[in-house]
Amino acid sequence: MLTAQAATLSLLYRSTLSSCNYACGYCPFAKKRDSRAALTRDAREVARFTDWVAAQDRNISVLFTPWGEALVRRHYRAAMQTLAALPHVRQVALQTNLSGPLIWLENMDGLDKIGLWCTYHPDQTTLARFLARCARLDAMGVRYSVGVVAMTEHLDAIRALRAALPAHIYLWLNAYDRRGPGYYTVEDLAWLDAVDPWFAQNRRPSPSRGKPCQAGEASLSVDGDGELARCHFVPERLGNLYVDDLADMLQERACPRFKCDCYIGYAQRKDLPFQAVFGEGVLVRIAPMQIPGSYPEGTTPVSASG
Repeated sequence: MLTAQAATLSLLYRSTLSSCNYACGYCPFAKKRDSRAALTRDAREVARFTDWVAAQDRNISVLFTPWGEALVRRHYRAAMQTLAALPHVRQVALQTNLSGPLIWLENMDGLDKIGLWCTYHPDQTTLARFLARCARLDAMGVRYSVGVVAMTEHLDAIRALRAALPAHIYLWLNAYDRRGPGYYTVEDLAWLDAVDPWFAQNRRPSPSRGKPCQAGEASLSVDGDGELARCHFVPERLGNLYVDDLADMLQERACPRFKCDCYIGYAQRKDLPFQAVFGEGVLVRIAPMQIPGSYPEGTTPVSASG
């Protein structure tokens, strides 16, 4: 249980927003449009959450994990600026397709706390445009990671992306199909594992039921109404951020799921090395060195057998 105010509480925030400007065929939110009322509600929820974080006296890190694309919405950009300027906020991270405005990042207070989890979608944008936006982040000193859903039809695009990105940028890969061993060839897997040493964990998640996890102890999932769960993938309600005392609910809990196949979930597991490897950049997949293959002493890429 968290007893020291110096300990950092991670909050994974997901509210009403569910619209996206991209049209990825595997995504249920592709090209979905939120109504004006839904966007107004979402902005109100984000502002309430930001005000709550500002009023706290403990260290907090935030990861915005919207169902849709958030950085095209001004209220998310404003929230990240506000949160990053707060002395007790350690990191403000967000998942994005990197299509939204970037000018808001220039000369902002707390830029070193910003982390962007950027996904490249080869069938939605050009490599040149995506790389240009990454180069702009580099020029501004913004920390980021880059990833791709590893569809077999996009392997050439992944090769081109890896060749063009700066060597220090970690390129993470999410497995597209887990139905069986036939989707990727042996040669594909050898190459993909070389690109991302942690791909095996995402492709064939190690068993998680009963494993110790920081979710519910040092990390919580929160929705727009402030409803709290240990993580996005265990819906059991723990309380409400705006009503209940966190000290009454923060405690170690073993994972109840047979498998956890999403990074934002299994990164919190205590038996896996992600906390040690990524450190304070764990929410956004940014390692201190940001070099695939460079890990703290005593840690190695996790095997699929876990």
